[in-house]
Amino acid sequence: MERNAMSFSGEVKEELSVRMPEARHCQLAELSAIVSQCASIVLDDQNRLSLKVQAENVTVARKCFTLLEKAFTIEKDVLVRRKENARKNPTYQILIPRHEDALLVLQALKMADANGNRISGDAMANGRLLQNSCCRRAFLRGAFLVCGSISDPMKFYHLEWMTDRREKSGQIQQMIRSFGLDARMIERKNHFVVYVKESEQIVDVLNIMEAHQALLKLENIRIYKGMRNSVNRQVNCDSANIKKTVSAASGQMNDIKWIQETVGLERLPKELREIALARLKNPEAPLKELGESMIPPVGKSGVNHRFRKIRMIAEELRKENGLGM
Repeated sequence: MERNAMSFSGEVKEELSVRMPEARHCQLAELSAIVSQCASIVLDDQNRLSLKVQAENVTVARKCFTLLEKAFTIEKDVLVRRKENARKNPTYQILIPRHEDALLVLQALKMADANGNRISGDAMANGRLLQNSCCRRAFLRGAFLVCGSISDPMKFYHLEWMTDRREKSGQIQQMIRSFGLDARMIERKNHFVVYVKESEQIVDVLNIMEAHQALLKLENIRIYKGMRNSVNRQVNCDSANIKKTVSAASGQMNDIKWIQETVGLERLPKELREIALARLKNPEAPLKELGESMIPPVGKSGVNHRFRKIRMIAEELRKENGLGM
């Protein structure tokens, strides 16, 4: 059962599914990414070809059908197969039943020779289709529709393509790196994954694939998260400063009260007695505020110097009473 709220990955694929390259060579490059990943060639007992493209995602089927419609004048059928489990999405099949049509498509995609023999090996597409940067963009777009995904950027940044063969993933990695980006590849559960994790590079990949709406949404999320992180850092810094101020003020209060209880504050020099009384009156005030309450005002460093003297006097009195420092 499809979710009512589309995921960010689904939004990207939906946008890519309706972006149609104008040039035929780009249409073929994008189609080759889809066909080589999803298609199967069927030979009948008379050695006649037919081509079947099967997709689990309606966006892939729709894009494949539209590309075939733009690039070729051929017969094709569309089948929707419902699964026994009604909660699972249906399977979409695009059939090219005529031998001549199937051979025409495979030859145009450089996947078969004149006799229908496969010539592309395990690569996702023949390299002769990917000479131009516009064709490499189209190729990555088609590959992402078939085997790509991107995480919810509100949670974390991760974009990947997953294939069943190292050669296919290697070609995707090569295409991404041709644009100066650092795509990496790992093996995961008998599959090969090409991934990009840096948010700036993910933005670049979306731009390469021409997913401009998704790019703008991602940029807005990056700005929001950057502001949120900045606010959190400032709050944490302010909280640490408050704790530090309160801790220092608590120590100053203890020193002042000890002097008051042992010898009395009147024994202190005038400038120390004034700052001590100011602290007793304002137990949590910062040093700057205490200094501004003096007549004449005293700077923060001057206030801090006076409290250091009070601290030394209190420590001497504790020693005399056998309490140590």
